[in-house]
Amino acid sequence: MSLWIVNGKVWDNETKELQTLHIRIENKQIAELTAELPDTGSAEVIDAQGKLVSAGLIDMHVHLRDPGFEYKEDIETGTLAAAKGGFTTIACMPNTRPVTDTPDTVKYILNKAKDKGAVKVLPYAAITKNELGRELTDFAALKEAGAIGFTDDGVGVQNAQMMKDAMALAHSLGMPIIAHCEDDSLVVGAAVTDGKFARENGLKGIPNESEAIHVGRDVLLAEATGVHYHVCHVSTEQSVRLIRLAKQVGIQVTAEVCPHHLILSDEDIPSLDANWKMNPPLRSPRDVQAVIEGIEDGTIDIIVTDHAPHSAEEKARGMLLAPFGITGFETAFPLMYTKFVKTGKWSLGFLLERMTSEPARVFGLSSGRLEAGAPADLTLIDLVNEREVDPQSFVSKGKNTPFGGWKLQGWPVLTIVDGTVAWSE
Repeated sequence: MSLWIVNGKVWDNETKELQTLHIRIENKQIAELTAELPDTGSAEVIDAQGKLVSAGLIDMHVHLRDPGFEYKEDIETGTLAAAKGGFTTIACMPNTRPVTDTPDTVKYILNKAKDKGAVKVLPYAAITKNELGRELTDFAALKEAGAIGFTDDGVGVQNAQMMKDAMALAHSLGMPIIAHCEDDSLVVGAAVTDGKFARENGLKGIPNESEAIHVGRDVLLAEATGVHYHVCHVSTEQSVRLIRLAKQVGIQVTAEVCPHHLILSDEDIPSLDANWKMNPPLRSPRDVQAVIEGIEDGTIDIIVTDHAPHSAEEKARGMLLAPFGITGFETAFPLMYTKFVKTGKWSLGFLLERMTSEPARVFGLSSGRLEAGAPADLTLIDLVNEREVDPQSFVSKGKNTPFGGWKLQGWPVLTIVDGTVAWSE
């Protein structure tokens, strides 16, 4: 059965403008895009009514909390929240319980995603057993089970020899290493960045160098091993500088940044409300400017959410005791569109690339393209209507966000995965 999406606005990279196109979907693929209103015959028709039609958004850094922390999120609720946010492909981190460090756990995630998931789920596997940094996992078996890369996200790999061995092994298998960069010896007992908010509230701070030390170490190890090295959630000026230098000398390094690190600094934190607590923490205004410049000049390749749901009870423990992390799926595109496209800082095409075709390029995915022959993963986005962020309306179990009450435009309204509607308003 054919499906037509008619009267959609599609970004044209050549003219740098939106043009009206009609899109036919067949057999889970985009079959054609045409400017002429077609005879749709007996096909199903969705009238986009002038809304933006994009390739489905891709989020390469998320936490689905499943297995083990299903009270925070599970694969069903997490993927539905992703679909509501316009995402059609997501990559989930291995800091579950049990840790995703065996083929059985990788297969559990893939099978549950196939059974209950609203979008495509790509699991990462842990670099070290139990993410303890003491012993490498079985990379070959994890790859065969379906893992797409290796990371101990949530913690940094503290031992340089362990990281070098991991990189060499991953490179031999043609797999990437995805690094949470954090030197534990510099962050013990700290909840926010070492900056103005910490000083004003008498808190111990997390210094920028805790992240950048690992970035510097790891780009040298990546150069030595030849691995594709990907830096998670870049937040500091020093990290941007090191990644830029590594790229200039030809090291195979890529990087990501989250909306909150592009929009908020520690000087925006209003109180000891733990909905403002994330790792990496919100940094200084200077760091915010550095990561913006990093994504604009290509030092940072992609935008991710680091969707990290927690229960209300956990976040109510306050800034010092609550876990790190905020939800991200359902606000990411509206935040980026409102703050960077509506203000004229970026073109719509630039933002779309960082959330579709660039993640696909970095990780070798077939999706992220709006063209004939591509997978029928699409997102319809209302660029006009302004809405207020209401955490209680989130599909995610996690309501933990600092963006409650913000008025935003650019809300996804329909998400299609493999030619089937995964979410619709």
